[in-house]
Amino acid sequence: MLNGEYYDPGDPTLKHLRENAEKLMDEYNRPEAKNEAQILEMLMGYRAEGISIRKPFYCDYGINIKVGRNFYANYNCVLLDVGPINIGDDVFLGPGVSLITVNHPLDPKERRAGKEYARTINIGDNVWLGADVTVNPGVTIGENAVIGSGSVVVKDIPANMVAAGNPCRPIKSVET
Repeated sequence: MLNGEYYDPGDPTLKHLRENAEKLMDEYNRPEAKNEAQILEMLMGYRAEGISIRKPFYCDYGINIKVGRNFYANYNCVLLDVGPINIGDDVFLGPGVSLITVNHPLDPKERRAGKEYARTINIGDNVWLGADVTVNPGVTIGENAVIGSGSVVVKDIPANMVAAGNPCRPIKSVET
């Protein structure tokens, strides 16, 4: 699964890991939850320095998400981490951002057979994704990039670029 090969999402081990993540997300997303940092550490398997994720937050497993220092995700963030999601330092996600690593085969027979696969998403340091941005499987966004609200990122975005649209395209260089 983590190598981008077909896998069976009904595998008992994967099902157990998803169920564990769902329990932790349910606990995290409760308005009265007081131990959010501890829950995120249990979900992701490590303590991220300066992490802030507004509620509600959703993921598949949690353990395939790696964030750098000073990560901020606004309300309603969805990180479908069937494959790895690697996020650099000082990254900001606007409300409603979705990072989707999982995909389904184009061949209808393989889809009916329940096959899935994933592609890694990489986001460099100092990136800002505006509200309601969707990043598709296998995309890399270079450092210092800014992605405009509502964009659907289907291809890599180079470093130091402002990009927007559906599909998302570079518009201009970022002044650094």
